Amino acid sequence: MSDEEPLIPPEEAAKVGTVVARRTGVVNVKEFQRWAASVKDRNPLYFDAEYARAHGYRDVIAPPMYLQHVTLGVADLDELRPDGTSGQGNGNLSFPRAPRRMAGGEDNVFYAPVYDGDVITSERRIHAIEEKRGRSGRFVLVTWKTTYTNQRDELVGEQTFSMIARP
Repeated sequence: MSDEEPLIPPEEAAKVGTVVARRTGVVNVKEFQRWAASVKDRNPLYFDAEYARAHGYRDVIAPPMYLQHVTLGVADLDELRPDGTSGQGNGNLSFPRAPRRMAGGEDNVFYAPVYDGDVITSERRIHAIEEKRGRSGRFVLVTWKTTYTNQRDELVGEQTFSMIARP
């Protein structure tokens, strides 16, 4: 970069590699069916057990994108930060010289179906915190990696999520 003050405080940079959230939740068929209906995804694999069995599943399965909702917590509106997030699941990172935040991207990989009654554990780790320079100036790019395992400790999915913080 240059002689400008870094956007990443040393105490935040030291958090790379740390687990910032570990949560467990139980998959509920009515909840994932309501979720699927709310996003207008009427795939019969999520609603019709006979259809799901005919396609190699033991029962209806949860929509893959529902996986991240199984372990989400709940935050009161008055507890949200100015950027509209709780910050709890991300390690409460603070970048005083880069307070404006926006999503930077998301990549999901699904390895196994998720069924009613499965107990899902998510573990989110800070993967990287980097200062970068783009066309509109300097910014901080933070990347988290989350793993999702079931009650048999089988990896059912992974998510890589990034956030951009700007001055």
